[in-house]
Parts: sequence; structure tokens; C-alpha cells
Amino acid sequence: MAKSPIENPDSALDRESELFGGSKGRATPTRREREAANIRPLVSSDRKAANRESRAKTAQARDRARIGMAAGEEKYLLLKDRGPQRRYVRDYVDARFSVGEVFVPALLVFVLTSTVPSVAIYATVAMYAFILAVVIDSLIMGRLLKGKLGAKFGEDSVQRGATWYAAMRGAQLRLMRLPKPQVKRKNYPN
Repeated sequence: MAKSPIENPDSALDRESELFGGSKGRATPTRREREAANIRPLVSSDRKAANRESRAKTAQARDRARIGMAAGEEKYLLLKDRGPQRRYVRDYVDARFSVGEVFVPALLVFVLTSTVPSVAIYATVAMYAFILAVVIDSLIMGRLLKGKLGAKFGEDSVQRGATWYAAMRGAQLRLMRLPKPQVKRKNYPN
């Protein structure tokens, strides 16, 4: 092992003073002086300003979390939305068209048309047929998705509730989904 070159003691002191903020030039403060310098009131003297500042910080943190959740950032997602399998399910559901997406607008149409007596029975039958179509579409999507999840993540490691998660996401309007869709239509995940 080679020896380090001999240094001038003055240059070593200069380097040390650079590292630790320059020369001291004063006595070390006593514990009492340090504690006195650190004393701050527990409650601010101006409560209104403190409340405004606290509300502003809270609102800023809430906005950051809302934007992060909408963007799909993992740390801002709810527990039910976290993980690679949930992301895969979201991307799969967002890439396809689901009958459930138009369920709420169609339900509104059925309710409005059921007020007309001559059309009410047809609207009721159409509503039940539409509900059946949504259920069948969700079951088919769930079966296909379960197979794809098993192929990608392993049959034994498929998260419970993945098909239910997909069905619930598929039943929402695409604009109303949270986290917002990250993929375009027909752009299925690998």
C-alpha cells in the first residue's frame, strides 16, 4: 500500500475549515445558549396567519395527491389500485370498449322513456336486456383477463378480485375513471 504524500499542516487546516464552514472565531455556545436560541412558541402569536398557512399547505398537498392519482402515480393511488397487476387490468379495460361504459347514459334514457305510458313496458324490457348485456360482457372480459393475467404473472400469483376490479372499471364512463386511462383504445398491454 502506497503512502500518501506529506501535506503541509496549514493546507490541511484550510481544507478542514472549508469542509466545516470556515474558521470558528468564537467560543463554543453553551447548552443554555443553544436551547435559548431554539426556543419558539408552541402556538403562533398570529393564529389567523398560521391557520391560513396550514390550510394552504394542506390544499397544496391535496392537489398534488389528486393530480398524482389522476396521472396514475403509484405512491398517490389508493391501495386497491396499486401494483403491476392492477395497472395491467386498468390498461386492458381502458384499451377495449365495454358495454358497461354506456350503462349510465342508457339508464337515464330508459328512466326518461319509462314516463311515457305507451313506451314504458318496452323501456323496462330494454333496460333489463341492457343489464344482461353488461353482465355478459363483464363475465367475458373477466375470463379473458384472468387468462392473460395468469400468462403474464403466473397462474398462482393472480391477485384476488382482479376480475371484479375490471368489471367495476368497465362499468364507468371512460371520462369518469380514476386513475385516468393511460392507454388509447385498442392499444392492449403486452
